[in-house]
Amino acid sequence: MRKPSSSSPALHVSAPPAARRAAVAALLLAVRCLAASPPAAPGIAAVPAHPPSMIDNPLLAECTLPYHLPPFDRIKDEHFAPAYEQGMADELKEVAAIAANPEPPSFDNTIVALERSGRLRKRVDQVFSNLNSANTDPVMLKVQSDMAPRLSAQQDAIHLDGALFARIQALHEQRDRLGLDAESKRLLERYYKDFVRAGARLPEADQTRLKALNAEIASLETAFSQNVLKETNASAIVVNDRAQLAGLSASEIAAAEAAAGAEKRDGKFVIRLLNTSGQPALASLEDRALRERIHEASVSRGRRGGEFDNRAVVLRLARLRAEQAALLDYENHAAYVLEDQTAGTPAAVNRLLAELAPPAVANARREAADMQALIDREHGGFPLAAWDWDFYSEKVRRARYAFDESELRPYFELNQVLIDGVFYAAGRLYGLTFKERRDLPVYQADVRVFEVFDADGRPLALFLADCYARPSKRGGAWMNTYVDQSELLGTRPVVANHFNIPRPPPGEPALLTYDEVRTMFHEFGHALHGMFSHVKYPRFSGTEVPRDFVEYPSQVNEMWAVWPEVVKNYARHYRTGEPMPPALLGKMLATQKFNQGFATTEYLAAALLDMAWHQLKPGEVPADEPAFEATALRRAGVDFAPVPPRYHSTYFLHIFSDDNYSAGYYSYIWAEVLDADSVEWFKQHGGLTRANGDRFRQTVLSRGGSEEAMTLFRDFTGGDPDIEPLLKRRGLDHPAEKHDPAAFN
Repeated sequence: MRKPSSSSPALHVSAPPAARRAAVAALLLAVRCLAASPPAAPGIAAVPAHPPSMIDNPLLAECTLPYHLPPFDRIKDEHFAPAYEQGMADELKEVAAIAANPEPPSFDNTIVALERSGRLRKRVDQVFSNLNSANTDPVMLKVQSDMAPRLSAQQDAIHLDGALFARIQALHEQRDRLGLDAESKRLLERYYKDFVRAGARLPEADQTRLKALNAEIASLETAFSQNVLKETNASAIVVNDRAQLAGLSASEIAAAEAAAGAEKRDGKFVIRLLNTSGQPALASLEDRALRERIHEASVSRGRRGGEFDNRAVVLRLARLRAEQAALLDYENHAAYVLEDQTAGTPAAVNRLLAELAPPAVANARREAADMQALIDREHGGFPLAAWDWDFYSEKVRRARYAFDESELRPYFELNQVLIDGVFYAAGRLYGLTFKERRDLPVYQADVRVFEVFDADGRPLALFLADCYARPSKRGGAWMNTYVDQSELLGTRPVVANHFNIPRPPPGEPALLTYDEVRTMFHEFGHALHGMFSHVKYPRFSGTEVPRDFVEYPSQVNEMWAVWPEVVKNYARHYRTGEPMPPALLGKMLATQKFNQGFATTEYLAAALLDMAWHQLKPGEVPADEPAFEATALRRAGVDFAPVPPRYHSTYFLHIFSDDNYSAGYYSYIWAEVLDADSVEWFKQHGGLTRANGDRFRQTVLSRGGSEEAMTLFRDFTGGDPDIEPLLKRRGLDHPAEKHDPAAFN
């Protein structure tokens, strides 16, 4: 998953309204901020009149490190709030000057000026939001809570400025007569659309109401994400008896013992939860009661009562988003979101999900029947439950393919996967080379920094790899940017990949599962999208593309994880250096369609929940979150108890922690249609070649959001997307009517 703008990095002036929540305190904020003595010019240190936290604040000046890498070794928690204040004050002044410019509006004095504005605020926001996701603490969580509605107010103050919008509208009306190049014209059109979608054309009374809605939504989203992080950390499973851990490897048991030691639980073992419903330990643990305990702890998060309960937050967010959409004259929140995506409408998404759900659930039921038969043969005496699925699916896999997935792990050592797999594939495909930079500061000792060089030897970007799980890091895996590429601003990219790989005991290697290997290739696909960006305007940099297109390049990059030439280079036994035996690799590849009924059903259940919540009108929002969820799953035909949704609503960070994936979790499967089609293109044209890599880079990866997303896809493949490669990949081939490619227009 690519983590987008704030709660993601840098909110652009033209960003979608995820960060445009308002608060009535906007003017008070501006007055208070402007009362301070700002730097004389960008990059000049604050004068002594500022409080101590403003003196020598490393966030206030453009960093002089290579690629403007943030000076992580100098940044302290107390620097963020005052730097935010100064950056917001500067941005308001800059935007006010654009709006009040006595000269007639021009592309340069209005649109380009907006692209240049707010650099300090965006820099602070980019650093803070990235670190708050990767290495937070109570002080940063407090800053996040305080700043969320104020940042939203800032964006509303800009987007609802009548004089500013009048200048943009005037330029938009004469856009065909301004002699703009294609990227500049698209930028003007994008600004106009963003302002309209933010409410710029609403009457004053409706704008006031919109500000109030935005402010409350921002606060609730922050509360939701913090509740999930805190409860996930608090829900770790404590095991008293080593015998209960039978089935786990020695290194996994040692890691659980080390986790207990870190919590001063000597003599015990701690199994920490990931954010998903499913937990990795369930595939190996032989103790059924412990499996059930872990599963119940996972799926009950946000529903237990107490300070972390998210049920009321979910209901309130659903209502406020529905009201927001109605105020902006959309049928529902999904209609509002999807208008700006390649899908276009909820109907297009509903059609795709409805087409995939029946074969997925049918496959899941067949898989369950195989496992139940095994349980019965073993005289288990119980019906298959959700906490049994991973354990017995592994048994079925071993019986059917003579393959135990744990056999793979000695060949998937973390450093080998990164250097000899991920980087190697990028070198073969794009000509990239990598040099580790141990001279540059990091925010955690185990974060690694690599300088990336292009095929001609010129410096291209910095890449940060943050691999290990820790309580201060949110769950999942994601990419973000600390510095965006832009010819206008003269900046080159600094991108980061974040994972939650369990840290091995001291002296032990980090051995990955195949899913973790695939995730590393996936997230590096996002990183390539950011590093290869070659656009003029920061608004279009890298992954600034429609939400349902952003996963497409990253999913394409997953193909190299199992490409024979790449596997041969990185899949070597961590002790002996021997390559993975061809027979073992063959077994792994033969199982690629195994358990796809489960994988597709759990994903579709989550995507369908997302669409169900966000197609509600204000008066349709229920009073009971679990009952609504159960009804939605039943109506969609995916209410199969052994396969719970990948996320239940109360810990579904993608859709309730911010607007980045709300009504957008379908994006993964939508993008996978494009991805599967593109993988077929690569295979038909020779696979891992520089010519193919250069074509993908030139037509897709370098273009960012500077062109319509589906135009980029067609430029690469030469045609419209076809769903059949996806169905074949997931083992869901069926005689249903072929999906209409027009849905992807």
